[in-house]
Amino acid sequence: MICDETIIGEEIKFQGKIFTVKNYRVELSDGSKSYREEVEHLGGACVIAYHKGYVYLVKQFRLSLNRQTLELPAGKLEKGESPLSCALREITEETGLKAENLTKVYVCAPSPGYTNEKIYIYFGDNFAESNQNLDEGEFLNVVKLTPKECFELVDKGVIQDGKTIIGLLWLKDRLARS
Repeated sequence: MICDETIIGEEIKFQGKIFTVKNYRVELSDGSKSYREEVEHLGGACVIAYHKGYVYLVKQFRLSLNRQTLELPAGKLEKGESPLSCALREITEETGLKAENLTKVYVCAPSPGYTNEKIYIYFGDNFAESNQNLDEGEFLNVVKLTPKECFELVDKGVIQDGKTIIGLLWLKDRLARS
């Protein structure tokens, strides 16, 4: 069976600074009609920063969870910005590490049921130390942990952020193979 949908109409319901919400009218593969809702998002990039035996994470308050989280340094893409440029910018802004080289390891779609957001996950292990340069209204603390400590926090459910779990599990596999 072919599972396809064709957009036959769309309406913007909300236009915000970070995302847009659209309602779509679609025609399904059997000819019937239905509706879909989508959050349009430019996407983001994050960095698995492994420097001098430590993984660099950021601890920040997330309103949607009403608590502080531990996450890989990350940020949203600006219009027209490449994922690599975003990753290079964010790692310096959030941690003060200036990447010499980053390698893309994954692209993930965190919630394809309702958003087109993609997150580009990069790895770096060659950094120069620089100064943190947070965006206005951005408050976070840099946390340096050993890989083992990171993996334990994932196993205990302390780290729940999807991109961070994906990145740390990739690092765990990479370190096990080296």
